[in-house]
Amino acid sequence: MSAAAFDSERLRMRPQRIEDADALFEAYSDAELMRYWSSGPHADIAETRAYLTPRLDQAQWRGWAVTLKHDDRVIGTLAAGQKRPSVSEIGYLLVRSAWGRGYAREAVSRLIDLLVHEEGQRRVFADTDPDNAASNALLAALGFRREGLLRAEWETHIGVRDTALWGLLAEEWAR
Repeated sequence: MSAAAFDSERLRMRPQRIEDADALFEAYSDAELMRYWSSGPHADIAETRAYLTPRLDQAQWRGWAVTLKHDDRVIGTLAAGQKRPSVSEIGYLLVRSAWGRGYAREAVSRLIDLLVHEEGQRRVFADTDPDNAASNALLAALGFRREGLLRAEWETHIGVRDTALWGLLAEEWAR
């Protein structure tokens, strides 16, 4: 399934391309932002390009660049991977300079609309580091329920980490 472009009120989500690495380096090089990511901060744009390249053409995952609607400046990413029929996992990242404006909520909400209302997914889920307060608060605000904790699930650049599982059923999404 390919990643087609879609819009929200202030944002546009379009398929990612390698040129997005230049803008996304702001996020991928940010040590604090990358603290709860599965890999450490990137040292240079070449590392960001190398990270994005295999993700641009994955059959299991679709990736979008999040841009402001009035221009093509990339401010973040969205991803969705179908894990089973009608069940998708989501992921998201927003550059720090775009924080505090409601963009993450708007982009993730529109992705859920796409998955649930347009594609008929019955369940959407995300996994986060339990200490990632901002991401956990966003998921809770969107109506996700914390369904479990997997202990020592990930081995990351900051050590072995737990993961919190968050789930949202289609009938719970009433936007």
